[in-house]
Amino acid sequence: MARYYNPLRHQTSYLILLVSSLFLLSSCQEGSEAGDLLGQWRMSDSDTHYVSFSGSVALFRGINEGEVYGNFQHAGDSLFIQCYSIYEVRSDTLMVEDSFGFKPFKNIRVKIESLSSDRLLLSKDQQHWTFHKY
Repeated sequence: MARYYNPLRHQTSYLILLVSSLFLLSSCQEGSEAGDLLGQWRMSDSDTHYVSFSGSVALFRGINEGEVYGNFQHAGDSLFIQCYSIYEVRSDTLMVEDSFGFKPFKNIRVKIESLSSDRLLLSKDQQHWTFHKY
């Protein structure tokens, strides 16, 4: 049997290669938005409260309270976080606002006082939060 040339088949192959290349390049950039914030941080004086930054996603975790995700942006000495409650439960808001002290839940803005490879100091008004990378 003779095979015929199908130009659509080759275009599809190139399209698949292009899309997969773009996907791979974007996944390699995942941590770049987080910069020095990238990683997992434990709140000082607490063995139960953690925050992680990767890409543009923040994850607040309370060992006995669950997890809350948010999007963040680091601009200059400011950190902006928009939290989201997946199941729209009040306990998510309470964890972030009461346990961590970050308010308001959907529009957090804190100042980065200092940031090093192993220590993060945040402030807002008269409150201060210290985190250590682990």
